[in-house]
Amino acid sequence: MKTPSRDIARLLDIMAALRTPDTGCPWDLAQDFSTIAPYTIEEAYEVADAIAREDRDDLREELGDLLLQVVFHARMAQEEGAFDFGGVVEAITTKLIRRHPHVFGSDIGHTGETVKGLWERIKAEEKREKAARDGGGDEGALAGVPIALPALTRALKLQAKASAVGFDWNDPHAVLRKIREEADEIEAALCDGAGDHAAAEVGDLLFAAVNLARHLGADPEAMLRQTNQKFERRFGAIEQALAATGKKPQDATLAEMDALWDAAKAKE
Repeated sequence: MKTPSRDIARLLDIMAALRTPDTGCPWDLAQDFSTIAPYTIEEAYEVADAIAREDRDDLREELGDLLLQVVFHARMAQEEGAFDFGGVVEAITTKLIRRHPHVFGSDIGHTGETVKGLWERIKAEEKREKAARDGGGDEGALAGVPIALPALTRALKLQAKASAVGFDWNDPHAVLRKIREEADEIEAALCDGAGDHAAAEVGDLLFAAVNLARHLGADPEAMLRQTNQKFERRFGAIEQALAATGKKPQDATLAEMDALWDAAKAKE
């Protein structure tokens, strides 16, 4: 049991041992779907971080951590008699084959753009079939976007769904005008001393900014991650420049730090 292995069956056996009453790990035994879910989300972000840093060794490790989350959830489901890891594998392989008739079927000759449309059509059919199985009627156009998604990602998906039924601008310049309009509303609220209203308007501004990113074909989460990294890099340059003069940021004026920021920006 102690020897590492490349066999997925070994990982499943290890998880089973960790979850075995009396002899397993007390921490693992105390967990359930809701307590593990935050770790699942965290591991997905760590995979994205390793990709952004282009660290393949770390990516391998983080993908293992993410796989562990799948195995953990599958084991708990197996203990309930709901499904097991094999069922998870079967479900995704079935879905991939069904959604790629241009690869695994006779529906060939698609371009990248038509494949995207085919994928969306098949997903819509699956959604209708699921609603029928669950005894539900037609859902709204915005249905199916998980509440737990990061806010920027969820905004992007909501906007894409609205766009699919024609509720969208055709010109990114129109979205940019909306951003300016939202910024003006924030300024008006601030001038009126309405802090709570201004804060709500910031939400509208962020939503509009996500919309502009979508119209430009950009992922707002990825763009914000890049900007965060840029901020860290430039602020680090400020700290280094100040340290060379025996100062820390709290010892410098805003004007000094702003000038150093501009210098760091000019070097990039």
